[in-house]
Amino acid sequence: MRDSSIELESTHPAKTRNIIAKEETETETTTEENAAAPILNKNKRYRKDKPWDTDDIDKWEIQPFKSEEIADSFLEESSFATLFPKYREMYLKEVWSQVTASLQAVGVACVLDLVEGSMTARDLIKLLSRSVPFQQAEKILQDGVSADIIKIGNMVHNKERFVKRRQRLIGPNGNTLKAIELLTKCYVLVQGNTVSVMGPYKGLKECRKIVIDCLKNIHPIYHIKELMIKRELAKDEKLKNESWDRFLPKFKKSNVKTSKKPKLKQEKKVYTPFPPAQTPSKIDLAIESGEYFLSKQQKDQQKLRKQKELQMENSLEKLKERQKAFIPPAETKPKVNTSEKTEKSQLVEKKLDIEELKKKFSEKKKDKRKFTGDSDMDKDSDAKLFLISNKKSKKV
Repeated sequence: MRDSSIELESTHPAKTRNIIAKEETETETTTEENAAAPILNKNKRYRKDKPWDTDDIDKWEIQPFKSEEIADSFLEESSFATLFPKYREMYLKEVWSQVTASLQAVGVACVLDLVEGSMTARDLIKLLSRSVPFQQAEKILQDGVSADIIKIGNMVHNKERFVKRRQRLIGPNGNTLKAIELLTKCYVLVQGNTVSVMGPYKGLKECRKIVIDCLKNIHPIYHIKELMIKRELAKDEKLKNESWDRFLPKFKKSNVKTSKKPKLKQEKKVYTPFPPAQTPSKIDLAIESGEYFLSKQQKDQQKLRKQKELQMENSLEKLKERQKAFIPPAETKPKVNTSEKTEKSQLVEKKLDIEELKKKFSEKKKDKRKFTGDSDMDKDSDAKLFLISNKKSKKV
């Protein structure tokens, strides 16, 4: 092959020159084309253009399923059965005619078995068995509405704590539950050991998180605040495509410190090199008391005697307790108003003051009679003193 190629080159030099020129022109054209064409991703180079796929189309929209689209009957048939509690039996009997009518419109047959306590259908019947009213449960047949039944019975083992946390989810007069329903656009019903939720998928996810966190001792008010902030941020078009972490509140878990009991100081024992005395055994104690040397009959008699003594003590205590009912209560004296007391005491004090004044004036009279011998003067002075005493008593 090498010899033939050399010969060709030597015999046809003009042809070889033409081939080289063609190759150069081809390389120039390919480089120009590559420069003009956009650089594509390796994964997308075999994908074709889709003129019908525009930005206006909402790809997440759930399109309604119409009966006209079903040309032939289904090949397979599926059936579901759910149990319900006995207290729902009367309500289901009343509503069953409406249930069958609503399910027949969708092409679903349903059967109510009161002996076993079961129903054959799926989401609608599950909600009815969990005490959801029919008017609300019927909405599950609509497109875009789904249901979620959250089991909360096994989350908290202590019954009292479970009841408190379940009540916290409902709130005073059901205010917390109403706030959750408004923010998540879901219907929420707390019944027994389950929480039934109906609504869009996004709302169901949020409701499940709130319920589980509430039973893990995280108050639903924190989630309600967060959802309110998110709803306000969603209205702003500038912040639609940005992260909202800087706006959302960050609640720290605070452990409330309880008052610890003060530790009792242990008194230091005096060190002794000698070991403590050996504790006496039952046999040693029996020998000391003399029971060890008693016969079996004597021991039995002693036991009976002790039992009778205990019975007598118990019976006496019971008699005392019974007799307490027949003992009359201690009589209480009627309370006297302090205001009346004070008024009486003031009157008595006034009387005493007048009497003391009279005594004083009578003593002064005697003293004056000693120094003056005139009886007329005495009479005048007596009259004056009497007038003074009367004026003072009136002032008091």
